[in-house]
Amino acid sequence: MSFTKLSNEARLTKDDAPSKKKQFYTINTSLRSYLKHHAREVKLPVSYDDLYRITYSVPLKDKFGNDTLWEKAVYDMREWDFIRDGLIKIYAILKTEGNLSFTKHLDVARIDFCAFGNSNPFRIRIVNKYNDNYDHFYIKTADASRIYGLELEHMLSPNRITYFTQYNTLVEEHIPGIPGDLFIQQHLQEPMTNKLRFAKEFVKFNERCFLRLLGDMRSYNFVVDITPDIEDFQYRIRAIDFDQQSYEGRKNLYLPQYFKENRHLVDLALKLIDKDSIEQYQTEERTMMAFRVAESRYRLMQLFNIMCKDNIAPAEKIDQLKNELSSYFRNPKFLRCGSMGDIVKTNLKQTLLKNLSQIQIDKKNNME
Repeated sequence: MSFTKLSNEARLTKDDAPSKKKQFYTINTSLRSYLKHHAREVKLPVSYDDLYRITYSVPLKDKFGNDTLWEKAVYDMREWDFIRDGLIKIYAILKTEGNLSFTKHLDVARIDFCAFGNSNPFRIRIVNKYNDNYDHFYIKTADASRIYGLELEHMLSPNRITYFTQYNTLVEEHIPGIPGDLFIQQHLQEPMTNKLRFAKEFVKFNERCFLRLLGDMRSYNFVVDITPDIEDFQYRIRAIDFDQQSYEGRKNLYLPQYFKENRHLVDLALKLIDKDSIEQYQTEERTMMAFRVAESRYRLMQLFNIMCKDNIAPAEKIDQLKNELSSYFRNPKFLRCGSMGDIVKTNLKQTLLKNLSQIQIDKKNNME
């Protein structure tokens, strides 16, 4: 997908907009077995339903008095000790494999609830009572398509993901970084920002999303991780919302460059990077993803054997996406896809086949 041949970059029509409320898909028996096999399914002391028993909530404002879409949850004191103790144990499961010897100085500073979005998450703030340092994690409803998104992110992106499930409860680690919309508003034009390096990263992020069909990557659904480097900074864009993993029917919804919220980033890339360099960065990303596919091929095969048989999108969206991708790539193989899992698998083969073939050739030559 080229940045330089767009008739409507960063502009989607009303009909192209992502679904306001995605359907919920339960975790089937095969996926549950996969999660157990890979140590993602664990015994959790507190469930999503436990946290949902809120007595009342108070809207949270930012330091400028603006609504954050989050609310501070308040619980009956008869339930608070149970919830507080359970959340501290979950934090230990996330951070120290369940070692509780480090929890005596931890406490739950706040529980926030967000009614906006598909997963209706709870954000848990854990605080160190000795030094007031704090950390976060999230508890959400365990949706199957989100689980597939987390697994594909773990295997195919440069990022590792820590999460656990039990029944209808999903626990996710906090992914640190500056929210994309705030980065555009407050940091993009700062003198210290290396715009060229950031534009390069956006091109690569755009390619990653399209290859594994992660949708709805508007600026508030990803964060920017900044790392000091020799004489400058490096940037990585990380997705934080996986609800729209291979759910939508419109091909353009899997390309961050088409969203108006990302228009400044598209303009930046077109201004600072020439066509040949854009193609170079896209090729680099495909090459790195091909290496990740080769490295995780057995686990990825296990996942696709389940995903290809699972129902994680309406039939009309499946038909629309496979037709659009077949037309775009001029590849009739997409038309034989019967599920979103089939489409993701075919899309990866379509775009990475040349890279994977070269990896096999190089491996064979090295063994001779």
